[in-house]
Formats: sequence, C-alpha cells, structure tokens
Amino acid sequence: MALIVKKPKGTEDIVPSKVYKWHTVEKIVSEAAEIYGFKEIRVPTFEETGLFVRSVGETTDVVQKEMYSVSAAGDSKFTLRPEGTSGTMRAVLENGIMNEGLPQKVYYILSFFRHENTQKGRLREFHQFGCEMVGSESPRADAEVISLAKSVLDRAGLRNIKLNINSIGCPTCRAEYRKALKEYFAARKDQLCETCRDRLDKNPMRILDCKIKHCQELGKDAPVILDYLCDDCKEHFEKLQEYLSVMGIDFDINPKIVRGLDYYTRTVFEFITDEIGAQGTVCGGGRYDGLIQQLGGKPTPALGFGLGLERLLMVMDAQGCDYMEPKTCDLYIVPMGEDALKKAMGIASELREEGCFVEYDLIGKGLNAQMKYANKTGAKFVMVLGDNEIESGVAKLKNMATGEQTDIKLDNTIAENFSNALMADMFKDIDADIEKFIGKEN
Repeated sequence: MALIVKKPKGTEDIVPSKVYKWHTVEKIVSEAAEIYGFKEIRVPTFEETGLFVRSVGETTDVVQKEMYSVSAAGDSKFTLRPEGTSGTMRAVLENGIMNEGLPQKVYYILSFFRHENTQKGRLREFHQFGCEMVGSESPRADAEVISLAKSVLDRAGLRNIKLNINSIGCPTCRAEYRKALKEYFAARKDQLCETCRDRLDKNPMRILDCKIKHCQELGKDAPVILDYLCDDCKEHFEKLQEYLSVMGIDFDINPKIVRGLDYYTRTVFEFITDEIGAQGTVCGGGRYDGLIQQLGGKPTPALGFGLGLERLLMVMDAQGCDYMEPKTCDLYIVPMGEDALKKAMGIASELREEGCFVEYDLIGKGLNAQMKYANKTGAKFVMVLGDNEIESGVAKLKNMATGEQTDIKLDNTIAENFSNALMADMFKDIDADIEKFIGKEN
C-alpha cells in the first residue's frame, strides 16, 4: 500500500535509530558553549518579516529568494526564521538582557528554514548551533568566539578543517570599496545574472556572494576589501591575527569571504572542509556591530557564528568520528502468565525508579518471540518469570552477551542486586577495553 503523504522536500526525519548521533553533537556543542560562559536562549520559530528584511538585507539571497513567509487574517506578515542572529538580538533588546552587564553571551540549538535547491548538505529545514556575544568591540572577543567554534570541532573529533578569516571593514572604509566594486562590475554588467545586475546599484558586495558559477568567475579579479580598510579596521584585523596565533589557532586569510548577510562588519570567518562536496562550510560567522542599533538599541558591538549540525554530522560520518553509545535496555522481563505479568510490572516500576531501563511484554507474545524481541532491543539481561519463579521468590538473570545465568531474589533487594549485576557487567567491558588498548600498545 502506497504512503498517502510523505515528508516535504528538503526535510529529514530523525528516526530513533539515528537520534543518538544528534544527542552526541547537541551534548558536545552545549558543553563547549557553557565552558566558555555562554548561556542557552530560545526564540520563536517565526518573527515579523520586517525583522529579517531590515537585518539580513533586501539584496541578500535569503530575503530575495529563500524566506518562508505567511500571514493570517488581521495579522502582520511573519517569516519562519531563516537564521538565528536577528531573532536573538531582538530578544536580547526586548528582554533587557544587556542591563544584566556586558558582555552577554548566549547560545542556541534551533531549526531554521530556507527555500533552497535541495542537495547534499543543504536542506530547507536545517539545524544550527549558534553563539552570539554582545558588548565587546575588542578583537580579543573575535578570537574567543573563533576559539569556541574550533573547540566544538575538536571535541567532535574532526580533522583537516581549515579556518579562513577576512575583514570586510566598517561603513566608512566599505564606502570606498563599494565604489571600486561598482566600477569593476559595471564594466561587466552585461555578463552578470539578472539578480546581480539588480545588486550592482543597491549593494555590489552581494555580487561576490552569488551562487551562480559565471558570476563567481567574474568576481575572481574584483578589487579586494583588504586594500580599502581604514586604519582602525586594519589594526583590528591585525590584532585578531596576533591573538589567534597566541592561542595556537592556524588560519588562512581569504579576502573573498563576505558572508551572505548584510549585517556583517569587520571580522568574518569560516571553518571549511573538502570532505562533504561543494557545501564545504561547516561553521561561519563574524561581527555585526551595527545590528543592535539598526533594531532600535544603542550602538553596541556584537559578534557570533552559526554551525550547521547536519553538516557537522556529515563530516563526522565521513571521518569515522565517535558517537555516544545509544541507550539500550538494561533488563527485559519475560512474563509467562497473568500473575507473572503483574509481578513483572511491579519489578519494572521499582527498577525504573532506580534509573534502570526495563521493558516487558506488552503484546502477549510467546516465550521464543519475547526472547527474539529482547535481542532486538539490545537488552543486557533477560529474566524469565513464571509460576515457579514467583513461588520460589527467585529467578534466573541471564547475561545476554556471555550467556551466564545467576540467581536473583524477587524481594525488596532486587533493585540493589540488579544494580550490582549491571555494575559488574560494565566493569567487565571496561577491563576488556583496557586489555585491548594494552594489546595495541604492545
């Protein structure tokens, strides 16, 4: 029978057999952020459309082509969040978070939505870990944020990830650069795509971010922003390089990085890999010192980054990185008969109170079918309960890995005794791992 309704294009189901990978990366990113002093923030899935038009920029691909916008009768127009910084800065302002002292450091793990041409590493609903720091204009803050991003990638076990940095200057030096870019691309206007011809007058820097290969080729010989930096921006960029070197973080300067959103100023950076095809940017970010003022706040420097979790998982899979072991059943109880079922329910409740993962038959399967199901759940131990076990008050606890069976009393000591059996089994695994490691060393 054919499925009537399937998932929307560009979305993915995270099924139970795969969710342990997501638990791994979510744990990695949240622990890294908290070590650096970042606290979690959660913002709405949709915002007023004007927020993104104002902050992200009218001439960006995101606003022109990719936003999912809706409206209901009597309401304003809303947009599903295409990125995290705008909504987070709106929340920081609206909730007076900056009054609690500066710098403020927040992180989030959220889903985002863009109407993209779906391909490997590029979905219409995707997930990001993002960090935002508000209140420091020092290049030390830039180095700190980049260090956090690198820490996440290192904790995940990634290799061969390159850091590219650039400065796209402040409004003062960028004005001169825009003139030079406009002059360069005006001489090639007929060769630009329709979207980039429109950008030529409004924001020529966006041409450098065009996804069309022909426009990318035209931009290869375009003027370089680093040649137009004012003294302050130049000093800021030089200091950033100095601090990254002090922290032992390798980097390359890539003057072609501009990032795809208009709110960026000065520092921009990307962590890239060539192991997941064309979509090689795993993490990207930079400064957006004018955004808070643009949203109605006082002039306040800020910076941050977004790290795509789908892309992080792709690289981890490609490089054979380790994940947390998925949680498996500690004990599967096989009841034979109604009295045994009631006893199993009581035992399961008691052991669950102690934190044990316990299951028992809920369908009415026979003994063989239950044993097969216990194997499928990955149960560490199995206990068969029948009239004899209930009458004697003792059951056999079978270790499914070794086949060993031991007696366990069905009284008020069962929780303690089962916990001891679990601990003994865990230490056996640890000892086996140690022996394996020693064997490799020898």
